[in-house]
Amino acid sequence: MLTALCPLDGRYRKHMEYLSHFFSEEALIRARLRVEIEYFIALSAEPKIRQLKKLKAGQVKALRAIAEKFATSQAEEVKAIEAKTNHDVKAVEYFLKGRMQRIAGLKHSTEFVHFALTSEDISNLAYGLLIHEALKEVVRPGLKTVIGRLSSMARRWKNVPLLSLTHGQPATPTTVGKEMRVFAERLERQYAKLSVFKMQGKFGGAVGNFSAHRAAYPEIDWPAFGRRFVRSLKLDPLTATTQINPHDDLAELSHLFERIDTILIGFSRDVWMYILRGVFRQKVIAGEVGSSTMPHKVNPIDFENAEGNLGLANALFGHFAQKLPISRLQRDLTDSTVQRNVGVAFGYFTLAVTSLLKGLSKLSLDRGAVRRELDAHPEVRAEAIQTMLRKHGVEGAYEKLKKLTRGERVTHASLDAFVESLPLPRTEKQALKARRA
Repeated sequence: MLTALCPLDGRYRKHMEYLSHFFSEEALIRARLRVEIEYFIALSAEPKIRQLKKLKAGQVKALRAIAEKFATSQAEEVKAIEAKTNHDVKAVEYFLKGRMQRIAGLKHSTEFVHFALTSEDISNLAYGLLIHEALKEVVRPGLKTVIGRLSSMARRWKNVPLLSLTHGQPATPTTVGKEMRVFAERLERQYAKLSVFKMQGKFGGAVGNFSAHRAAYPEIDWPAFGRRFVRSLKLDPLTATTQINPHDDLAELSHLFERIDTILIGFSRDVWMYILRGVFRQKVIAGEVGSSTMPHKVNPIDFENAEGNLGLANALFGHFAQKLPISRLQRDLTDSTVQRNVGVAFGYFTLAVTSLLKGLSKLSLDRGAVRRELDAHPEVRAEAIQTMLRKHGVEGAYEKLKKLTRGERVTHASLDAFVESLPLPRTEKQALKARRA
């Protein structure tokens, strides 16, 4: 879509198709419709509401089919109603009442649709459903794939020595596999938290007290009814609220994704640096251009794109965490317009994951470059040598190696000669001279 304002709906639309099933306007309308229907069904099952007959199995099936078969044309009908009401949730209510006229036996029961509720009772539960489904179907699988790819790299290259850089300077060698494992384990910890995360559900009428419910049916334990209903949607019920869900759940989720995004930004930058150093080579794709003027270029653009999009996601997640839990008194409407952008944050995250996986698929390890880089910095053997001297009680071990190596050009041969002069057992000397990585 060349006229799209947001690149997620334009340039990157093909990567967003599945995610839009959970975060589009149509998806939100469908989720609100589902909550309204399930609430009506729950009311009908309450024996103390004598004015609403218990639904027959066929009626329940017909009601649920309204949401299950909901299509773009029906969403357009809802939007047409909204154009008159200037209220999105009320438009869903009117649409549902109209559809219920076509179900045998429900024509005179439509006033129990949205009974004693406020809009937020529907909207917060709808968002909870959508976020749970998006996490299950798109977000967690994508993150799990990244973790799996990193774990595979960690296993494959666990014994491949690699020059470390601390403060940008050559340091004690590590291995390629271990450096991949660092990021895999960090992401695994966050994934474990994400796997058990649950959205909360507010359900209590205009200001959270079930006031209208109690006015109509004082004999019903409405808080217990509300808890059962919220749990039926696989959400955690809130017991004390204002008119709205306080959004601590979204703040918690946003903080979790800020950590995940930050870990992935760090990983993207490190891989970029490994490519710069020649540790990794990138597969050349026929037909691709790396520069409009320099024909030789094979740019690490996938990792650059990932870093940029993770930054955008974090900017939004950070705002959600700071803004959404704050509402003036019993409610203001500032959360509504902000919450509509939750899908945008997940869109940039998903786009980043797509870029990362594409970039990782192009990488190959240049073992020769890794070995040449190590051989070019024999001074990194100093830590092992001075530690061995400490083991054998040689006084001033650190200072001896500092004088020999700090700011000086050394070779493997000069280091081997130094080792040979040390008051160490022959076996220790041999081990140190053999330790080139």
